[in-house]
Amino acid sequence: QVQLVESGGGLVQPGGSLRLSCAASGSIRSTNEMGWYRQAPGKERELVARIRSSGIIDYADSVKGRFTISTDNAENTVYLEMSSLKPEDTAVYYCNALVFTTIGIFASCWGQGTQVTVSS
Repeated sequence: QVQLVESGGGLVQPGGSLRLSCAASGSIRSTNEMGWYRQAPGKERELVARIRSSGIIDYADSVKGRFTISTDNAENTVYLEMSSLKPEDTAVYYCNALVFTTIGIFASCWGQGTQVTVSS
């Protein structure tokens, strides 16, 4: 079993900053990639940022230059530094990890999400 737990969401004013964290735990042999997705009311879930084991990083065009994704030395924790936040960034942010489990299978795992609200 693999679990992802997000933290760091909350209410912030436009132009403010937040740092999201996601820790993966459980039967993980290795992590191929970790990323952040978000879903606003009435919209489809979209990719925000993703970092692969190769080091390649993808960002949504809407967050380039404002958000930064990174991982810690343990390789199973991912962060999202969010700056210059806009009201349109308001959404539930979900952590995702593509892992190779200890029983020899790849699995895409999701956290339960953390709410980010940008409002004055």
